[in-house]
Amino acid sequence: MILVFVESWNNQFKKASFEAVSYARKWADMAGCSVKAVVSSGASNPESLAQYGADSIATLDLAATGPGMAGQLSTMMDGVQGVVVAGTAVGKTLAPTLAALIDGALSTNTTSTPSSVGPVVVERGAFSSKGIETIALSEGMPIVSFVPNAIGIEEKAGAGAIESGSASGTDKVAVSEVSVASGKVALPEAEVVVSAGRGLKGPENWGMIEELAEVLGAATACSKPVSDIGWRPHSEHVGQTGIQVNPNLYIAIGISGAIQHLAGVSASKTIVAINTDPEAPFFKAADYGIVGDAFDVVPRLIEELRAFKAAN
Repeated sequence: MILVFVESWNNQFKKASFEAVSYARKWADMAGCSVKAVVSSGASNPESLAQYGADSIATLDLAATGPGMAGQLSTMMDGVQGVVVAGTAVGKTLAPTLAALIDGALSTNTTSTPSSVGPVVVERGAFSSKGIETIALSEGMPIVSFVPNAIGIEEKAGAGAIESGSASGTDKVAVSEVSVASGKVALPEAEVVVSAGRGLKGPENWGMIEELAEVLGAATACSKPVSDIGWRPHSEHVGQTGIQVNPNLYIAIGISGAIQHLAGVSASKTIVAINTDPEAPFFKAADYGIVGDAFDVVPRLIEELRAFKAAN
């Protein structure tokens, strides 16, 4: 059995939830076993996970933190051949804690489904995602934490039996406050990301970034200096020390392209850079570049996109 932790936000499943189940299904098919999903008892429509391959769905009263949830999952290992966790903010604390509790073999930042299962072999981003390494999880329970948006979703029906249960676990961290990002599109799972840096000159100019994101159905993001000085919330900080993204399209506006920022966006399928400085490092990493003033380029881009959408 492949055990998959399925996260919910405000009791709703998002793309990373279904992607996790799809990952587990592909792994289980190779191993010739079933998929068991673990979800919060408050999650809406848990039976929807069946269409992505869940054979059984256990609803639990989950702890409030990743380490607490890991403690609960550690008591559910009977018959388990592997564990799948999406590399979200919660997953990044849950997976290593679980590995420590059960002496598991953990692959983080995973970018592929297993190529074999005896032992489990996967690919993962290395050296700040500048390289790809192939690793074998040969010692202990294999646990895979994958990069959201790297695997994709595939519908393949499972039995979908709903089970209610309980699992003991204690939170070691007290949660005093929860801050919820206000963007319309969740950044880690966004297909398109519009990001901006200090080239915007001030927080009052972010309206055109949000407008461009709205036209594209994109999430908004920013560089670390922008979040550090309070122009944008830290939940939008993309980079090595912030959120790592893997969209189909990443548009960088007024961002020079420091190595720490590039490390967080290098997995993007297509990168577009807009900057007044033709020597900006971002142009070396970008697939397309526009040398120009964002205050001129972005409004014209919005206008052209609106015209294109209206004509189609």
